[in-house]
Amino acid sequence: MSTLCAYVDGIGVIGPGIADWPAACAILRGERDRLAAATELPVPVALPPAERRRTGRVVRLALAVGFAAAEQAALALDSCVTVFASSGGDGDNCHEICQVLASADRQLSPTRFHNSVHNAPAGYWSIASGSRAASTALCAFDASFAAGLLEATVQLATTGARVLLMAYDLDYPPPLRAKRAISAPFGVALALAATRGPRSLARLAVGLGDQQATRLPDARLEALRTTVPAARSLPLLARLARREAGAVALEYLAPGTLAVEVEPC
Repeated sequence: MSTLCAYVDGIGVIGPGIADWPAACAILRGERDRLAAATELPVPVALPPAERRRTGRVVRLALAVGFAAAEQAALALDSCVTVFASSGGDGDNCHEICQVLASADRQLSPTRFHNSVHNAPAGYWSIASGSRAASTALCAFDASFAAGLLEATVQLATTGARVLLMAYDLDYPPPLRAKRAISAPFGVALALAATRGPRSLARLAVGLGDQQATRLPDARLEALRTTVPAARSLPLLARLARREAGAVALEYLAPGTLAVEVEPC
């Protein structure tokens, strides 16, 4: 595979003790510790009231990081290609559906059904943003962030349109949590462009590799990285936050990794 290049024009991050990208920068630079706080998910005000009431945590998470990255990059949302990546989608909705199917009354609500598909956040995004541009929703288990980044850079190379990547994961409620122990909701979005612009933060060169996945020296951040698939992005985010050139290896489909070379602008 040849190397694919992209410029990062905007970043959105939300996680436990991480309110936004500026807060993430301070933590990843070592300027302050990450507080042991729950992930706060803002209300998706861009959605009409009826759709807003139907959304769960996964949609609020995806839209929050997506709009944050798009605003920083000054994206034209109606023409921006989107890539959504999640290891499991809406675990809350899956839990509720399982409860209904295990009950005496197995009548499933239409809202539960239409929120059960993996590309539901993409549908809500199109409503909130007014976009009719192409959208992809994918899943690669723990490698979902790397798969999403690879897909986004391929889209960038083949279409030339600006691409917005949104990667996100939720913690599961019990009893599903016993089988899939994701520690907390975490989401990240990258607004990517094919050419350098006035808002570009860094240039990424992306390709397949076989190095060991990059680890974080901070034990608490490393624990977050290893317990939330979307947080596998943290080594890349750390270089972007520190505006530090160099390479990171992101977990991809075993035994390979995704090699990303970072060059700050």
